[in-house]
Amino acid sequence: MSAQNFLSTPAVLEAAPVLAQAIRGGFVESVHRASVAVTAPDGSIELELGSATEPVFPRSSNKPVQALAMVRSGLDLAPHHLSLVCSSHSGEGFHRDAVREILDGAGLTVRDLRNTPDFPIDDEARLEWIRAGHDKESLAQNCSGKHAGMLATCVVNGWDHTAYLDADHPLQRACEATLAELAGEPVAAEAVDGCGAPVMAVSLAGLARAFGRIASADQDTDEARIADAIRSHPEFLGGSRRDVTTFVRQTPGAIAKDGAEAVYAVGLADGRGVALKVVDGGQRARTVILAAVLRRLGVETGALEALEDAPILGHGERVGSVVAVGI
Repeated sequence: MSAQNFLSTPAVLEAAPVLAQAIRGGFVESVHRASVAVTAPDGSIELELGSATEPVFPRSSNKPVQALAMVRSGLDLAPHHLSLVCSSHSGEGFHRDAVREILDGAGLTVRDLRNTPDFPIDDEARLEWIRAGHDKESLAQNCSGKHAGMLATCVVNGWDHTAYLDADHPLQRACEATLAELAGEPVAAEAVDGCGAPVMAVSLAGLARAFGRIASADQDTDEARIADAIRSHPEFLGGSRRDVTTFVRQTPGAIAKDGAEAVYAVGLADGRGVALKVVDGGQRARTVILAAVLRRLGVETGALEALEDAPILGHGERVGSVVAVGI
């Protein structure tokens, strides 16, 4: 690509402030820029660091909203299965078993999954999988729960389940409409996510607004079904060793979802929402920044120390940390 054809960098990235430093031996080695949005229960912007109003791809942070679209379209699953549909799971055995159960309930098999084959993302689960003689498979890839839910939704509605990843499929149009509704703004762009499904862009404020609305939804609503599933089964949302699982488990009333390219979204029981995007897409600063924002908001959670624990290593020993600044 020639220089004159490069796309301009949006303000959500270009104007993002430094919100984290990587400190090695008392020396600032690197910095991470990020944008953050916090929305109030009424959906207005309560806190903005960087740009909260320009679109980003939330990546897997969209999954609870996509799951809501599925439930509104007739998907009816047990809570732990519904949490898995919202997940980027670690690929542990209980995750893979639950994916098979969702598919079996819809009269389908793992051969119907169209997500990109991969190894489990959890280190221990990946080694176990490889030692058992497996290669990359769609079942083990972290999005297989979402894809199983999408397939099951197609079966409920009599939609073509072989074409469920097509951008103009009724399922994907339902996902777009639900995201626009919850975010309070139209979808700004669409592309293909890492797993092969469509990914849809909204602003950080829109993403935060959507999570706040799901987390504070009245009981007996579809939104509350999503929130309750995540809260009651956070191990299916992430995994045995995942920060998103720890956060949901230790934060009363909250929901959360991590996403690729360093996106994180949180919904609080009082209706506030938090969404952040680290500019460089690297993962190491995202939980540190999230913890600092939660501290500023006065959120009570036992997960703060775990979120803030981001060591810098030298010869296998801690010689520094990634720390939040300017929040």
